[in-house]
Amino acid sequence: VQSEYLCKSIINLKNMIISPCISICKSDPVTGLCYGCGRNDEEKRKWKDKNTSDEWKNKNLEEIKGRLSGWQLESFQASYNNKIKEGISLFKKAQKK
Repeated sequence: VQSEYLCKSIINLKNMIISPCISICKSDPVTGLCYGCGRNDEEKRKWKDKNTSDEWKNKNLEEIKGRLSGWQLESFQASYNNKIKEGISLFKKAQKK
């Protein structure tokens, strides 16, 4: 029974949509958007809400990518992909060195 619970928990973690936070967490005073992930405060709150649907999260990820461009988009994508694969953003990974 315990191993079945553990297997279900691992499957749920693999299917979980990872937050776009890449640990930069500084917002532009004019737009209110985070320099790291491109989200506003309301979007950050919604990501933390356990009742927020996966559909909304996927849509928001696409909206975020649409807001970012150039080096900022490239940096976000690299760090977010690292977070998905290794469980840590590139910024946090660099801090550990």
